[in-house]
Amino acid sequence: MIPDYIFETSWEVCNHVGGIHTVLVSRVPLMQAMNKDRVIFFGPDLGQHSDLEFREDNRLLRKWREQVNGNNEMPNVRTGRWKTAGEPIAILIDYKHLWNKKNNLYKWAWDEFGVQSHAAYGDYDDSCLFGYATGQAMESLYRFTGDKQKSFVAHVHEWQTGFAALYLRANCPEVRSIFTTHATGIGRSIAGNGKPLYDYFTRYNGDQMAEELNMVSKHSVEKQVAHHCDCFTTVSELTARECEQLLDKKPDVVTPNGFELKAVPEGKEYDKKRQETRQILGAVYKRFLTDTCETEQTDDALMIAISGRLEWKNKGIDVFLQAMERLSQEQIERPIAAFVMIPYLNRTSWTRGKVTVIFLPYYFPLTEGVITNPCDSFIGSKEAKMITGKSYYDLLIGMDMTVFPSYYEPWGYTPMESIAYKIPTVTTDLAGYGVWAEASIKKGETFPAVTVIHRTDSNETEVVERIMLSIRRFMALDQKTAEAVSKAATRLAKKSTWERFFTYYEKAYTIAMKSEK
Repeated sequence: MIPDYIFETSWEVCNHVGGIHTVLVSRVPLMQAMNKDRVIFFGPDLGQHSDLEFREDNRLLRKWREQVNGNNEMPNVRTGRWKTAGEPIAILIDYKHLWNKKNNLYKWAWDEFGVQSHAAYGDYDDSCLFGYATGQAMESLYRFTGDKQKSFVAHVHEWQTGFAALYLRANCPEVRSIFTTHATGIGRSIAGNGKPLYDYFTRYNGDQMAEELNMVSKHSVEKQVAHHCDCFTTVSELTARECEQLLDKKPDVVTPNGFELKAVPEGKEYDKKRQETRQILGAVYKRFLTDTCETEQTDDALMIAISGRLEWKNKGIDVFLQAMERLSQEQIERPIAAFVMIPYLNRTSWTRGKVTVIFLPYYFPLTEGVITNPCDSFIGSKEAKMITGKSYYDLLIGMDMTVFPSYYEPWGYTPMESIAYKIPTVTTDLAGYGVWAEASIKKGETFPAVTVIHRTDSNETEVVERIMLSIRRFMALDQKTAEAVSKAATRLAKKSTWERFFTYYEKAYTIAMKSEK
């Protein structure tokens, strides 16, 4: 059951920060096809930064906007379109009217829901004030429509927008709420602080760990929203287990992340783009070579990539680089060009033996070129200009394989995107997508498109060995088998489209609309 109107909010609406942005934009075309312009996104108004993805249109919801902007108790809003496929209506929220009221709002949240804001720091204020202001805007837009016969659902993502759900619960319960946590704050923090998340999992208490890790306020928002929303969801069975243990709340439904394959080129267009990208990657690779690797060896180089958020252990960057270091000390059949595409990473590219590691610290798209330090000679070079303006997908299509050996990965868009672009990948069984893929791969495939490595708190050495083995196995493939792997990737990608996975969202909408809370 799909509601008549869906209000959806995230800090990543018109603001590319991480994987949630991909979750939202990749399913917009499907949602617009189902319910055109009845899906309305709410994001933070970050000025010129928001305008990179936002096209203002004062004709949209004009009377409502004028009504809201004329009220000093309400946020200032801008209406327009999100500049992504499907171009849904987007409303940007300016929440500065709440800054001098935040203490009163935090008292309200404590009195009504037991949210502990006393230990707040960092981005807590911005997030909660944005969430509250978004709740105000959602209530106002609901009441402005004047159609009480229609069904309205507000879908809020992560603790950063949790105050929107709490506001609606207290002030406008007619708009039913869905809360999705894409990773529990405490689970991510335990893993990120080097504590063994899995060996002692059943002995962790979320509230206790929040005190220990200085996460009290953020954890409190997340936990209370999970308990007070009309439908609580998360993205994988792995994270559902976390929610039950650390938030004392079992999700009502798991809503796995899908992907939109229509944006992936096919046939001759795919081959052309891949060839063009490989030429660019090859040029960048040669730029970083040292005298230890002869230039004539480079044309047969194996192009490998790792990418994602800058979380050294959680994303498996550490074990990936260990594997590259080990391979550089061994006799391998082909040279390796390993691209580490991690935003803001400041590391030194290096070549040893037949292995070259190239750090490309950037975010998507490469609008300012690639900045690689300390190799400043690359900045402004013709090779840097060749990849300036290229999106992540523009580079991904040219790779031979990808490696994402995550220790903590609630879902894992990076291996999923790789498969969508027919690039075989390596992931782990601590990634939601890895678990899904392992269960979905056709039995009997001698070389599946996804290699899933078993990972625990204490088997780092084994993980490094398995990464090395996976790369060596891929190097040894003949052309016929490599083509079979590419076809296997296509088959698997078709099983994880939004058309397949949206049914889980429909279930969440139904639960929310039937909620009697």
